[in-house]
Amino acid sequence: MSAFPLMPVTMDLKEELMEQLELETVFTIPYINVEVDESTVVSWIIMAVLTILAIILTRNLKVEGKLSKRQLILEVCMEKLINFFDGILAGRGKKYAPWLMSMAIFIGASNIIGIFGFKPPTKSMQSTAAMAITSIILVEFAGIRERGLKGHLKAFAEPVWIVAPINLLELIIKPLSLCMRLFGNVLGAFIIMELLKSILVIQILQLPAAFSLYFDLFDGILQAYIFVFLTAMYVQEAVEVE
Repeated sequence: MSAFPLMPVTMDLKEELMEQLELETVFTIPYINVEVDESTVVSWIIMAVLTILAIILTRNLKVEGKLSKRQLILEVCMEKLINFFDGILAGRGKKYAPWLMSMAIFIGASNIIGIFGFKPPTKSMQSTAAMAITSIILVEFAGIRERGLKGHLKAFAEPVWIVAPINLLELIIKPLSLCMRLFGNVLGAFIIMELLKSILVIQILQLPAAFSLYFDLFDGILQAYIFVFLTAMYVQEAVEVE
């Protein structure tokens, strides 16, 4: 007999998984009869909190004179991030860094909000799909902006015209890859946590909290980084001129 008996699972993993995937309607907008689910509401909460923080952190910024410690920290962080994206985008980091950083912060906040008892929006396929679609829109916009519409369309036939169908197929593959990677990692972390919680010895050692901190915090931020890094790579491919 095992020295560490397994604890009976209080809720079937399949039922818990379906509950996490199911999006409950929070309210319905009258007259137009549009249902607003919890993923959308949590996304609104995150955007509201981030907007308030942005307003607070950017108040009373100066161009001249003595700068506050808050402004100095913000400027250092901004400079580091722009330099990071400059390295990927061959000097174009300043053009696209604001959008990329905003997306990274939003995805990171969406992934770690589960710590506060909310259902992460990234557990919803529609949320990750929307983020992936906006990323590819940015990629195509960047290609048209840097090459012009004609040059961007001609790029689909490079290096030879016969690969054009494959290049066009990437318009579907890239957002699908971004969407499924983010959704799959968040869902996979949840499944692992539920399995760990069902083991008695881990509960005794209070390790679920440590694993939760890893999957909700570290892994959540890591997935945001990967999503934005891949988007920046796609932008570089779109704007690169032979």
